[in-house]
Amino acid sequence: MSSPVARENLTVLVFSHRPEVREAIVMAVGRRPAPDLGRVTFVEASGIAEVLQLADAGELDLAILDGEAQPTGGMGISRQLKNEIDDCPPIVVTVRRRDDRWLATWSQADAVLVHPLDPLTAAETVADVLRQSAAPAVRSAGGAPLGSARG
Repeated sequence: MSSPVARENLTVLVFSHRPEVREAIVMAVGRRPAPDLGRVTFVEASGIAEVLQLADAGELDLAILDGEAQPTGGMGISRQLKNEIDDCPPIVVTVRRRDDRWLATWSQADAVLVHPLDPLTAAETVADVLRQSAAPAVRSAGGAPLGSARG
């Protein structure tokens, strides 16, 4: 049986105020990050208003946000999206320094990539996040999602 994400095309938002950063992300991830996934259509955004509008529309399978974007960085946007959108798409944040990976915890990003982007790592990370978001929630015997509290 095929993966649920393999049946459809995937829409991935790429955000950065710098076109060369958006291009580097698109090139590193590629149109087909893994054989078991659908083809990726990239939607590029250079401003926070575009990101918020696209994420709120609910049509994104994944957002890749430049953590170094100006004037608002991808880490702050990631945290905002995770806290304000009920069905928030998974988010990958890119950073320039390996030491900044810890900020992903604060930003609530699902994964982090470090520039310069390695195409194999970028594609594998994006594929893993897409697969995780498509996987059904694991339920306990009582029907509640594992790790959730029942009241």
